[in-house]
Amino acid sequence: MSFSKLIIPAMAALAITSSCGSGKPAAEPADFDYTADRFADIEVLRYQVPGFEELTPQQRIFIYYLTEAAIAGRDILWDQNGKYNLAIRDLIEGVYTNYDGDRKDKNFKALETYLKQIEFASGIHHHYSMDKFTPGFTQEWLVAQAGKLPEGTVTNLDTLLPVIFDPTVMPKRVNQAEGQDLILTSANNLYDGVSQAEVENYFNALKDTTDLTPVSWGLNTRVVKENGKVTEQVYKIGGLYTQALERIVENLEKSLPYAENDAQKDIVSKLIAYFRSGDLKDFDAYSIAWAEDTKSQVDFINGFIEDYGDPLGMTGAYESIVNFKNNEASHRTEIISGNAQWFEDHSPVDPRFRKEEVKGVSAKVITAAILAGDAYPATPIGINLPNANWIRAAHGSKSVTLENITGAYDKAAHGNGYNEEFVIDQETSDLMDKYLFITDNLHTDLHECLGHGSGKLLPGVDQGALKAHGSTLEETRADLFALYYLGDPKLLELGLLDNPDAYKAEYYKYILNGLMTQLTRIEPGKDVEEAHMRNRQLIAKWALEKGQPENVIEFVKRDGKTFIKINDYEKLRSLFGDLLAEVQRIKSEGDYAAGAALVEQYAVKVDPELHKEVLDRYSHLNIAPYKGFVNPIYKPVTDADGNITDVTIEYGEDYLPQVLRYSKDYRTLPANLTVK
Repeated sequence: MSFSKLIIPAMAALAITSSCGSGKPAAEPADFDYTADRFADIEVLRYQVPGFEELTPQQRIFIYYLTEAAIAGRDILWDQNGKYNLAIRDLIEGVYTNYDGDRKDKNFKALETYLKQIEFASGIHHHYSMDKFTPGFTQEWLVAQAGKLPEGTVTNLDTLLPVIFDPTVMPKRVNQAEGQDLILTSANNLYDGVSQAEVENYFNALKDTTDLTPVSWGLNTRVVKENGKVTEQVYKIGGLYTQALERIVENLEKSLPYAENDAQKDIVSKLIAYFRSGDLKDFDAYSIAWAEDTKSQVDFINGFIEDYGDPLGMTGAYESIVNFKNNEASHRTEIISGNAQWFEDHSPVDPRFRKEEVKGVSAKVITAAILAGDAYPATPIGINLPNANWIRAAHGSKSVTLENITGAYDKAAHGNGYNEEFVIDQETSDLMDKYLFITDNLHTDLHECLGHGSGKLLPGVDQGALKAHGSTLEETRADLFALYYLGDPKLLELGLLDNPDAYKAEYYKYILNGLMTQLTRIEPGKDVEEAHMRNRQLIAKWALEKGQPENVIEFVKRDGKTFIKINDYEKLRSLFGDLLAEVQRIKSEGDYAAGAALVEQYAVKVDPELHKEVLDRYSHLNIAPYKGFVNPIYKPVTDADGNITDVTIEYGEDYLPQVLRYSKDYRTLPANLTVK
């Protein structure tokens, strides 16, 4: 599969302070409180939904039902992430809400932090590192508190305790270590009783390499062994997760009378049909209709989409984002998509791997209205879908940039001291202050709109040929495409940038991030695991090594501190082009060995001395390495007969109250759904 979610780069928002011209984030009330909570390594923010009041009542009601459908799938992700997650959530929430002791007690305070962590990660493993959280409270204390809960609240405590407290039990949600059985060593709930070899053999037997319209095998299933035979449990009404899917479909059906046009009604209807059947051909029909609808202002994604949570890169995590188009900001993405063929034709990759005709590429800047599933609380800042290569080629794709989210990051990051600590000189810092907001957004636009949609597979190449390294290499490819073209004079010609040096702001931030500052997200002694982090380190380390003969990039020591210095930005752009050509070749030819070697050599290992230095310097800034969001609240307005006539929006809900409300109001799955 191709992978389409652009996660905000570690520290990217931290380096953004302001910008000028058309790149400036939209003005918002000065008294808006962006910070909702701060705990462990996480800061939870609020975002605004500018323009919601300017939509028609019909559009607002449509959005309301779509948001209800989005949140209704929340439990699916929790269960996908781990088979004991829902039961542990019930236990921890129960202890927290029923506790009648001293709330300043160290065990209770530790439980509160643990609760916030698992709510943020939709499970007991960190959303980025995939490592299991370590509770700060004792097992004895938890057992004592569980004993005070209403009878019947906890029925499987003996099963849950080692899962919570034993570091050797289910230690990592997604393991991507080369040479290990990635299924048996991963704690997610996408497989049961099967090995990696068994799963790969099962799907290889199903795949037809001559099929020009292949379905995305395994996208909506849990693979298990029943009576000694490998089989798939399908996510559908009447199948796995039926309770949640029934509620999702109920709200999708309620949205239909408020759709903007027939095309939008058709999209919703096709999605409903897919959730009822579980048939991946129905999913493809929905994806095609969705990709071809470029007229509707309100849009959404809902379903089993991105496969980062699957070590084999097959099963999609439940995710939904409801949004509407930012017409003014979309001007730049429309310029980019309108010139898609020029970018493809001038790509530095081998002409054999370029698309002769780029079809149906559309892009827009959106205002996110709700984040749900795998997009909540941590969310992408850009999306490009559908993932199926053949649909992209035949029907096109849609790319979006979530600018009210990037704007919230920007506003929350003011004055945090990041530039002063890590940027090499005032000149570079000033350039970043002036141009990083627009170049960051342009990087997202190019990454999503053109990067993921560029290039082609050679005939007969399986889109899953790169296996466990597929997500890292696909994100590498899309980032390289964006980086290469950020420095192209074409962006000046198109009026997207007004300074030929503006791209340097993004180049510096990217290299600094890939070589140094993203290490703040990794514990000492650990490897880089997450696909986006591997992607960024791969690019930065490769460019550092290949540029050494001409000293393109260097580490500089000043007063005992390490800084990044870029000596030749034009040569760095050339290096990005060279690496893009090789990564595209790897993907187009399905060269697993070369792709694996590239990832293992550049993307995984960490320099322990540099890592320690970065952690020490970063610790003085009091900046959370990870950020996420609470959602606004949508409230229906009804007439005397109870009919919804409009919808209002409210802000200000705090983090724990929101997630506890979601657990109460949107509970769909039993806690022991897959507990044995």
